[in-house]
Amino acid sequence: MLPIIRQLELQDYQTTWQKMQEFTKSRDQTTPDEIWVVEHPSVFTLGLNGKQHHILKQTEIPVILTDRGGQVTFHGPGQLIVYTLLNLERLKLNIRQLVTILEQAMINTLAQYGIHSSAKKQAPGVYISEKKIGSVGLRIKNKCSYHGLSLNNQMDLTPFTYINPCGYPGLEVTQLSDQGVKIHTYELALPVVHAIITALEKY
Repeated sequence: MLPIIRQLELQDYQTTWQKMQEFTKSRDQTTPDEIWVVEHPSVFTLGLNGKQHHILKQTEIPVILTDRGGQVTFHGPGQLIVYTLLNLERLKLNIRQLVTILEQAMINTLAQYGIHSSAKKQAPGVYISEKKIGSVGLRIKNKCSYHGLSLNNQMDLTPFTYINPCGYPGLEVTQLSDQGVKIHTYELALPVVHAIITALEKY
């Protein structure tokens, strides 16, 4: 059973998060998996174990304490967000395997645009040299996942300088447009989602 794909465009972070929680709480073993493709207005999100001291500067950008794993990150227009609402038990998938699927989907997509990138086991996400371009943050509840990945496409990266991205002081970030690739975010979603679905079909 293939996941249902939902193109949500620009949506408020908190509202979308609450909808993911509600979907996960109400689903049963027959509920199809879903993949949500979205962008968010500017927002900092702090994971379950996130430390406030990783927010270096107070700004007008809201800070939301969320229930995914990981530390602090930034979302804004021009960043691709793909949320994976999956029944991991039905897929016979563990969280480490899902993290790898999401990382590899970004790596494969970037390779299609001539960009070499890689993952780091000790620091989940996708990197070009030492600069981070993609992040992964997940929540597992009732053996189902929500949250997912973010991939920087063409956005204002300045707010990343107001935080220690993902809890790493001095970590630099990059995006596709800085690598010479100009593409609409909704177009970028296509190969990323395709790669995720292709990987899930193997389980």
